[in-house]
Amino acid sequence: MGNWDWQVFCKNTIDGEVMPRCFGSGGDITYLQWMLSAWGWTISVSLLALVVAVVVGSLMGILRTTPSKTLILIGNAWTELFRNIPLLVQIFLWYHVIPSLFLPLQKVPSFLLVVLALGFFTSARIAEQVKAGIESLSKGQRYAGLAIGLTLPQTYRFVLLPMAFRIVIPPLTSESMNIIKNSSVAFAVSISELTMFAMQAQEETSRGIEIYLAVSLLYFVSAFAVNRVALFIENRVQVPGMIGGGK
Repeated sequence: MGNWDWQVFCKNTIDGEVMPRCFGSGGDITYLQWMLSAWGWTISVSLLALVVAVVVGSLMGILRTTPSKTLILIGNAWTELFRNIPLLVQIFLWYHVIPSLFLPLQKVPSFLLVVLALGFFTSARIAEQVKAGIESLSKGQRYAGLAIGLTLPQTYRFVLLPMAFRIVIPPLTSESMNIIKNSSVAFAVSISELTMFAMQAQEETSRGIEIYLAVSLLYFVSAFAVNRVALFIENRVQVPGMIGGGK
């Protein structure tokens, strides 16, 4: 490690001078400050996309388990559409194509377009998981809900979904971690997240080893934190006796 220069993170991004305590002031920022800002963008994109993915994916998963053939067709069409187009292509579609077809979207920040693209892409995978979770439950639970006078939406809300979500927490954890990693494609439309920071900082400093190791560590910390939070939730909501409880 003798040739490694970890002081690169304390250098001013403008003139390369080492700054005291690794933080600049005013318009002068260090590579450490730039990296932390990029980390913030990565977390913001990931969390907002996760909210979109869970809401839309859950809805589509529910539609695919209803008795209505029309609703099943809508859910299946959504899932197949967003699951079978590569994420990077979807990013470009949302950034370059869709705003030209729907003019109001031209005023939407590219940050939000990336959130929608990543959220919809992941929603297709979550829809599969929610569908599987609901279908893993005994049909008697649906019939029991309807038998006591609940409507079908009420049966989903109060009977099926509370149990199904407990079952699908582990795969949802994996999808949450994947969103953090997949957010790296946002660099393609100039979102200043971690991957873009790494590429630009490496070009400016020629310290690729230090830059990419630090960025990799932040990705790992982010994904590991999501894993721990999800495991905590899984343990708290686990029904006693249910197979697959958190360890």
